[in-house]
Amino acid sequence: MKNKGPLIVHLIFWSFILFLLVLGVLFNKEPQTIYTVAVNYGYSGLINISIFYINYTLLIPLLVKEQRKYGLYMGAILLLIVVMSAIKTVLASLNADIVLMMTYHGKKEFMALGKYALGAIFTSGFFVVVSSLLKFGIDWFGNERIQRDLESEKKEMELQFLKSQLNPHFLFNSLNNIYSLAYQKSDKTADAILKLSEIMRYMIYESNDSWVSLSKEIEYLHSYIELQKLRFRDGASVQFQLNGEIDDQQIVPLILISFVENAFKHGVANDPKDPIKINIIANQKILHFSITNKKNQHNKDEVGGVGLNNVERRLQLLYPDRYKLNIVNSATHYTSELMLDL
Repeated sequence: MKNKGPLIVHLIFWSFILFLLVLGVLFNKEPQTIYTVAVNYGYSGLINISIFYINYTLLIPLLVKEQRKYGLYMGAILLLIVVMSAIKTVLASLNADIVLMMTYHGKKEFMALGKYALGAIFTSGFFVVVSSLLKFGIDWFGNERIQRDLESEKKEMELQFLKSQLNPHFLFNSLNNIYSLAYQKSDKTADAILKLSEIMRYMIYESNDSWVSLSKEIEYLHSYIELQKLRFRDGASVQFQLNGEIDDQQIVPLILISFVENAFKHGVANDPKDPIKINIIANQKILHFSITNKKNQHNKDEVGGVGLNNVERRLQLLYPDRYKLNIVNSATHYTSELMLDL
């Protein structure tokens, strides 16, 4: 939809000018007819409107915005004021009995034509100044709005790109796990495929919204962990603690999964003495998420991943100044701690 802001500003300005003219007519002590009102205000009003829009739609766009010829613009403005003031003065002289006739102390006298000309120059200059202020002001706000829209579109495109990276990244790792189960002819293969289909349904459909409920996101983490447990003969060792209130809080989807995925991918997940520890504390305003895993020195990702880099970039875009991410990479353990302002 086209921006209606400039039109509204113009309507407000001309409504104010019309209001002043009406007041002038109402409080004029001289008897007024339709003809005298038309002569006094009609032609001068049309000339003032012409001055306003010649400057607004022609001189500023052509000489200032496009060609940046400021000296030529000032010369054109002076010429416009002189020509329009001269036209007003000539028309006033032709209708002197109406336009120039004034009452001073109960006596009717003609206003000096030179005095009227100076007033015409002042009025013409006023409409030049106002049209310039409105033009530059409206253009500035318009450019700011366009810039915000471009930034928003750029942000949305980047988020969609990051999300498109995340889904294949997750799918690639999960299929590798299922392939291992199938290669071993494990009875867990069918369950793993079913669990993966449930997870992918969430990622493809429910996570398309900008925000999801925190409870669904945590349920998704549980499903992912159950899928990962199928990789191990005796299951994975995971301590998952959830404290606080999980009611109607909203969170950006797929923010937490990369941390959990990273723990399974690079950590030791089948050591009962040193399990993966996941701790979530939530209230209506704050989410505290932490995960710690023992490092597997023999499980290196040669290709590298987009997971943590991806999630950190998404946090920067979606939670600016509303998150704290602390990652501790020690010799034996890897810990990620995230705090979000919900």
